[in-house]
Amino acid sequence: MNRLIAWLPDRIDRRVRVVAWLSFLAQTVIIGTGGAVRLTGSGLGCPTWPLCTPESLVTTPEMGIHGMIEFGNRLMTGVVGIVALLVIASIWRLRKERRDLWTLGLVVLLGIIAQAIVGGITVWTGLNPFIVGFHYVASLVLVCVTAAYLVRLGTATGARVLAVPPWFAILTHVTTAVLAISIAFGVLTTASGPHSGDADAGRTGFNAELLEHVHAWPGYALFALTVVLAVAAWRLRLPVARWVLALLAVELVQIAVGLYQARNGLPPLAVGVHMVLAALTAATMTVVVLRLKRPATTDAASDASAVAASAR
Repeated sequence: MNRLIAWLPDRIDRRVRVVAWLSFLAQTVIIGTGGAVRLTGSGLGCPTWPLCTPESLVTTPEMGIHGMIEFGNRLMTGVVGIVALLVIASIWRLRKERRDLWTLGLVVLLGIIAQAIVGGITVWTGLNPFIVGFHYVASLVLVCVTAAYLVRLGTATGARVLAVPPWFAILTHVTTAVLAISIAFGVLTTASGPHSGDADAGRTGFNAELLEHVHAWPGYALFALTVVLAVAAWRLRLPVARWVLALLAVELVQIAVGLYQARNGLPPLAVGVHMVLAALTAATMTVVVLRLKRPATTDAASDASAVAASAR
């Protein structure tokens, strides 16, 4: 055991970064596999939990393709759990000096355990649309947490100061709130539409067509606000400029996919891509928000004056 602990990283090295990226990718992939379960009508492919059937832990031939898809998603939960444990192990020797990383790693690990329980509740309730929606939002939050972990890997500890004009930071937070509203209405729209996960699953009872339009309004507002942020960041040469442009690019693709699926009867593949893109949009926004500040340095005064000058 002592040899194993001695082998663990004592600094942020390649091993730490690799498992961090694996964690982010795994959390993103499980949103795709979870979407596949729902969009193929495989939500009850394994009708019980934690077993797949009352007599079997794994899927059986009688469950068919739906059982394979649902059980495959359950296996993916095991994968993200193993990767989360690797992340914890990779920063074990750094847990005191990098409490930020340690906390984020624990949040992901505990979140995965909670998500497994929520998944079981989803099955027990016959795919209640509100619980299914919560299940997706929780997965999206874990994607954001793993993105935050990646950002913090390259950030020094200690006090942090604003790296952008105050008005820019406020506008960024407003944009984040609009993104959250857009995602909330998107989840509600999907919960009211045809992709329930199973032919016998209940729906919210809301008008899905009306919700599509309501969901679009904050989506367009998000895009408009991001354009303002991108132009301002570029002209003022702010350190977040590249990430704001990346956010704008993801939003453009997301809007295109959203328009396509709305005008073509919600094809399952397009809906699945839309779900994954929503998570990537939220992750990119997380990076933008975290980049609003930089570690305080000895030349913090000069940094502050430069920010003030850019604000003028």
